[in-house]
Amino acid sequence: MPRISVIVPCFKVQGFLRECLDSVLEQSFADIEVIAVDDRSPDGSGAILDEYAARDPRVTVLHLAENVGLGRARNAGLARATGDFLLFLDSDDTLVPGALAAVAARLEESGDPDVLVFDYARTYWWGGTRRNALAEVLAEAGDGTFTTAEHPRILDLLMVVWNKVYRRDFVTENGFAFPPGYYEDTPWTFPVMLSAGRIAVLDRICLAYRQRRQGNILSTTSRKHFDIHDQYERVFTFVDSHPELTGWLPYLHRKMGEHCLDILAKPDRLPPADRHEFFRRTARMFRERRPDGARVDGELRLLTAGWTAYRAGRQVRRAGRGLGRGAGAVGRSVAGRTGRGWSTLHALRPLDDHLVVYSAFSHRGMLGDPAAVYRAQREFAPRLRGVWVVEDAGQAALLPSGTEHVLLGSRRFHEVTARATYFVNNVNWPGTLAKRPGSVYIHTHQGTPLKYMAADLLDKPGGRYGVDVPQMLRRADRWDHSLVANRHSEVVWERAYPCHFASARTGSPRNDVLVNASDADGAAFRFRYGIPEDHTVVLYAPTRRDHVRGGHCERVDLTALAASLGEGHTLVVRLHPSLATGPARGMGLAELHRRGVLVDATDEPHVEEVMLASDALITDYSALMFDYANLDRPVVIHADDWATFTASRGAYFDVTAEPPGHVSRSDRELRWLFASGAWRDEESARLRAAFRARFCEFDDGRAAERVVRTLLLGEPSPSAPGAAGAPGAAAGREGLLAAG
Repeated sequence: MPRISVIVPCFKVQGFLRECLDSVLEQSFADIEVIAVDDRSPDGSGAILDEYAARDPRVTVLHLAENVGLGRARNAGLARATGDFLLFLDSDDTLVPGALAAVAARLEESGDPDVLVFDYARTYWWGGTRRNALAEVLAEAGDGTFTTAEHPRILDLLMVVWNKVYRRDFVTENGFAFPPGYYEDTPWTFPVMLSAGRIAVLDRICLAYRQRRQGNILSTTSRKHFDIHDQYERVFTFVDSHPELTGWLPYLHRKMGEHCLDILAKPDRLPPADRHEFFRRTARMFRERRPDGARVDGELRLLTAGWTAYRAGRQVRRAGRGLGRGAGAVGRSVAGRTGRGWSTLHALRPLDDHLVVYSAFSHRGMLGDPAAVYRAQREFAPRLRGVWVVEDAGQAALLPSGTEHVLLGSRRFHEVTARATYFVNNVNWPGTLAKRPGSVYIHTHQGTPLKYMAADLLDKPGGRYGVDVPQMLRRADRWDHSLVANRHSEVVWERAYPCHFASARTGSPRNDVLVNASDADGAAFRFRYGIPEDHTVVLYAPTRRDHVRGGHCERVDLTALAASLGEGHTLVVRLHPSLATGPARGMGLAELHRRGVLVDATDEPHVEEVMLASDALITDYSALMFDYANLDRPVVIHADDWATFTASRGAYFDVTAEPPGHVSRSDRELRWLFASGAWRDEESARLRAAFRARFCEFDDGRAAERVVRTLLLGEPSPSAPGAAGAPGAAAGREGLLAAG
């Protein structure tokens, strides 16, 4: 008996069917059967199914004598299933790699629940991918099992059949089956979920839900959308026959009204001549099925007011949205003019040479190099006033208590930026911010560059996609000082940003904590994540890929890597910040973190803490390697796609020829480096020493102090950063600077 039966109903899907079947049969978890149901498809789908069945004994094909529709085709597959669990997969969708292994592991961990709910991502015909917007519902559910009464938010997820796995005995014992017609998932999913005694979740994207440009049956204009009323009637009938579920009637009543109004609101669902009738039938059912005490508010009130009121309400809403867009544009215009007015008014006043304005990572808080400069300013120049610019009140709440700040675009923002003498940022300031004569812009960057930046992207269409290079350079024209940690950066920034600034050989302020690190640093991070003190922590920090839509590309089997490290080791993963809110973590990282296979540190705001807590770094082409080298700890470069990466993005030097440690070209080679101990051998130390000499040249642990004393206060440099040829100890601002 197989562990999982995958039921695939097929009708007019020959263009997608092979991809669907391959996604199932090529899964690493093989204890499955595939029951493919040819619903009398008029295209080549049936022949494709027979072809797959002939070469893989796990595939069984049912050719139906007549077209019966999606629901009954699923029933036919269900009747032939022998697996412990059932998974219904639509034939234009696909399972993501590793999905069934993750499902099987979670089923075993949770003790074979009645239903396992997993995550999915929408994949669009134009190439985009978007994770389920309510993925947090899965994360909130926790590790154990529950009922819908214990975690009702589980019903907020898309009520479809294909994002769940069902225990077959539970299904057969309760007689669950699919009815005919459109929206057949509704009278299956609600009874199943409300009846389940044990529900578990898998916070991992297991399925790619294809969003077809055309051909989606529910987007077809047809009277078949009237089936929704019969489907909800089946739900209500089921609840009526199970008195213990009557408490759900108000919820289901509301859900039915919202669902029907959603269908009515979509212009491509109902024939125009049938819209009035659909409304009347919905309103009648809403009235007849309304339980005592059920709340009717919001748009649902239109169902009690009649067709004329509904149409008028819809027109008012459309007009309101139009006015809202217009008012928003007017508001932004007025705010912009008002802000510029305040800026102009305050520009008539002299600059405040004690005022320093800070921002980092597009106003996301006190982070990176600007944060290090701010802390040094508070220590070495307390007479200066530092003000942070943050994007919104949410970011402001994360600032340390007592930090003076302004919200981007606010009146106070314009007042402060009009009077400030000094501006410190690691990205460009908004283009609307006019630079006053006498003001000083200090640009810290975000580390040492490996991949092409700014003007060097002009010959790399993939790398510069979505980047307005000319605008970037116009904003960089405001820079006065460009901080560098080494001569490599100095040369690169002057090439990538052909602007009139001076390179300041200060070192990277954010790296001071790394240069000055003690054995105790990083203990707080380890404590937060429950990492034993005696564990060897391996940090894996990959960068994004410009040649892949969305930027995420899984290059390492994290499960295998974590297992190969063995006892006494902890794998910590930190994705590129641009991937933190996309589908990347849902592809398995979040689930591996929950299971304790590894630690996901992507949300940690201060990457320096993560580096300090680790004993070794694995990266591909992330600039983090240059910062990490200051710790003088082993680094391994995983460069299995170096040629592709350089072709699409470009690189300033060949990091595989001049690496900070050993280089791996495959998963197997990466695991061998750690299993053999080569990751920290003498050759690794030799490579790291040469790398440090080149790229940690000006990082001496006093970079932030040096910025404050020389660039804000105009004092002599406190020390001589770097090797021979760097400015001497008595050098002031002029000694640190090289013309750009």
